[in-house]
Amino acid sequence: MPKHVDHDVRRAEIAEALVRVAGRRGLHAVGMRDVAAEAGVSLRLVQYYFQTKEKLLLYGLHHLARGFGERVAARVRAAGDDPGLRAVIEALLTAALPTDEESRRFHLLYTSYAVLAVTDESLAAQPFIASPDAAEATVAGLLQKAEEAGLTAPGVDARAEAISLLAMSAGLGTSVLVGQRDPETAAGILTRHLDRIFR
Repeated sequence: MPKHVDHDVRRAEIAEALVRVAGRRGLHAVGMRDVAAEAGVSLRLVQYYFQTKEKLLLYGLHHLARGFGERVAARVRAAGDDPGLRAVIEALLTAALPTDEESRRFHLLYTSYAVLAVTDESLAAQPFIASPDAAEATVAGLLQKAEEAGLTAPGVDARAEAISLLAMSAGLGTSVLVGQRDPETAAGILTRHLDRIFR
């Protein structure tokens, strides 16, 4: 009887291999052969699932975004049964700070994807900003709810604050990644800005 293969699981395993090897060598330096070796599968199998390196990279980007969503959800769950709007926003902002190997890889690779999307036609043609736009809409929506509940300082512009907070989180993540500051300092800066927004 032929062995049943879960193709979604196999694709995710290959994407995770891409993340691991790219986290060590850099996204630009990774080929399909490297990913196959990391995943412990044949090059032909990687080509069967993804056909081209561009398709593999695009799937890897979506895999990273899903992993980030799971990381945020875990942080929100860890905050308790009713964490509150501020705690949810804080979980989203701090999840991208490179505080461990997983978040370091996420920040490094997501930044690498952003740079590649500027110069690589195949990636540039994809909706790269869909995930950042979704994060922006989420944070803005949470801030809007907080304002309606009277939890924020008067006159807060939810959209502008969401843009500022996410840009700050990304910039602080890069500063941690390159050793300019430590994760605790970066998280403290985010906390200070949330203190300014919330009552």
